[in-house]
Amino acid sequence: MTRRLAQVAQKVGVSEATVSRVLNGRPGVSRTTRQSVLTALDVLGYERPTQLRGERARLVGLVLPELQNPIFPALAEVIGGSLAQQGLTPVLCSQARGGVSEADYVELLLQQQVSGVIFAGGLFAQADEPHEHYRRLADRRIPVVLINASIEGLDFPCVSCDDAVAVEQAWRHLESLGHERVGLVLGPSGHVPSRRKLAAAHAVAGALPAEHVERSLFSLEGGQAAAARLLERGVTGIVCASDPLALGAVRAARRRGLDVPGDVSVVGFDDSAFMNCAEPPLTTVRQPIEAMGRAAVELLCTLVQSGSVPPGELLFEPELVVRGSTAQARR
Repeated sequence: MTRRLAQVAQKVGVSEATVSRVLNGRPGVSRTTRQSVLTALDVLGYERPTQLRGERARLVGLVLPELQNPIFPALAEVIGGSLAQQGLTPVLCSQARGGVSEADYVELLLQQQVSGVIFAGGLFAQADEPHEHYRRLADRRIPVVLINASIEGLDFPCVSCDDAVAVEQAWRHLESLGHERVGLVLGPSGHVPSRRKLAAAHAVAGALPAEHVERSLFSLEGGQAAAARLLERGVTGIVCASDPLALGAVRAARRRGLDVPGDVSVVGFDDSAFMNCAEPPLTTVRQPIEAMGRAAVELLCTLVQSGSVPPGELLFEPELVVRGSTAQARR
C-alpha cells in the first residue's frame, strides 16, 4: 500500500497524504487533482478502491492497425493532442503481426474502465472479419468512434474521408493528362474503404476492365507486386489506395525500366509524411487528418457527456495534391 501511494504521488506530483485522501473518499482535494490521481492509478495498473470502481477512468483507447504507415502516427498525434485538451489521456494500442490482437486490446481497455475508444483502421474496416469485440463494447455502452469505415448493425458514429470524391479527383487528373488505360491498386476484397473506391472508379470510368483492378495488402511490397501485374497489361496511369502502395508502384515501374512520370503516372492516397520528399515527389489525394481527428474526439466527448450523437457518417472532403509522379501521357 505504501509503495502504491508513493508511486501514484510521484506520477501526479502531489503528496502521499493527498493520494490517501482521494483513495479513501475524503474531502479537501480539488476535482482536477482527484481525477489525476485516479488516472494515475489506471495508468500504473492498480485497481481502484471498491467505492471508486463505478467511475470511468479519464482514459480513452486509441486503437491503430499499425504504425509503419506514416498516416497513423500523424492521426495519433492529432487525436492525442485533442484528447489532452479535453482532460483525457490516450492509451495507444498498436497492432503487430503475432502481437496483441484487437480483441485482446478491447479486453484490456475494458479492464481499465476507459471512458471510450477510437478505432482508426482495423478489423471493423474488414467486412469479413470477426466483429464480436465491437459488439461487446456496444453491450457495455462504452462510447466508440470509428474512422474511415462503419460496422453494419452497430450505430457507432463514424468520421470518414470521402472515398468517392478521392477517386474521382485522382481519375479525372489522370484523364486530363491523356491517360486512357488507368489501373487501380486497392486493399483486400473485404476492406470497406477499398470497396467504396472501386465503386467510385466504376462510376467515373464508365467501363473499368476487371484486369485493370488489383488488390494487395497495404504495404510497399504489396503495391509493387500489384502494380507490376497492371504494367504487364499496359496501363499508363495507376491510382493507389494508400501512399505506401503508390511507392511500391513507383518501384515496380523502375524495375521494368520505365520512367515515372515519363512512362507511367502514379497517384497515392493519404498525403502522409515525406511524400513530397519521395523521388519523384508523389502526387496524392490528401486526407484532412487534422479535421477528422478533432471531429472524432468531439464526437467521443459528446457521447461521454450526453450518451448520444446525431446518427450518420461525417464525410470530409479530400484534396488532390499534384506533384512530380504524374505527367502527360506519351503519344
